Amino acid sequence: MINMKEEIINNFKQIEYKTPVDIIIEQIRQLIESGQLKSGDRLPSERQLAERFGVGRTYVRDAIKKLEFYGILNTIPQSGTLVAGLGVSALKGLISNVLKLEKADFFSLVETRVLLEVEGIKLAAQRRSIDNLINIKESLNVYYDQVAKGKDAVEEDFLFHLSIAEASQNSVIKSLLLIITPEIVQIYNKLHVCADGVSLKSFEEHEELYKYIEKQDAKKAMAAMKNHLSSVLDFAKKQFR
Repeated sequence: MINMKEEIINNFKQIEYKTPVDIIIEQIRQLIESGQLKSGDRLPSERQLAERFGVGRTYVRDAIKKLEFYGILNTIPQSGTLVAGLGVSALKGLISNVLKLEKADFFSLVETRVLLEVEGIKLAAQRRSIDNLINIKESLNVYYDQVAKGKDAVEEDFLFHLSIAEASQNSVIKSLLLIITPEIVQIYNKLHVCADGVSLKSFEEHEELYKYIEKQDAKKAMAAMKNHLSSVLDFAKKQFR
């Protein structure tokens, strides 16, 4: 039996955390629903949108990338960003799905990231170039500088992992990480996940990842990546499942 107090608490809804990217996407949906934005219509430039929204162009770019990934927008060189040639109902449904990041979905994002990164580092170890090694090492040094200053290094951590994805020579893996990882980074920044001890431990693990990529040892690189991301997966299970 549910008592009165439990009935009352069940009537409250969890407050949704909305990012500037979510708000931009929501406004695009409203324009589509009202008929002001139709299939084939061209969006204003990133600069114009950023000025209108009063945010940095990075937020606008991330919103557009996310909508492109789901096939809602289509950027054509020299033509700009166009609304996809889909019906209004289809566009509304797709955007609703983009905006829904439920707790279980967050775990799925992290789980997908692990799958992509393990495969990515295998390819990176097999295919990396000298330039790739230089970029990975530079990203590692930038990460360490942040850790040494006692600052959160969530974004620097992401850039390090992105440099590994780039070394995989697989543009799809890199693109998928660019889509899903910013959502994870936002949650981590909000919860201040990277404490000093965690960041320092991660740096040591990053060094190990670099070492195996340099040696082109794909098997050990994959095992090291699985171990490195195990804490991320555990965190997602405890917090969001």
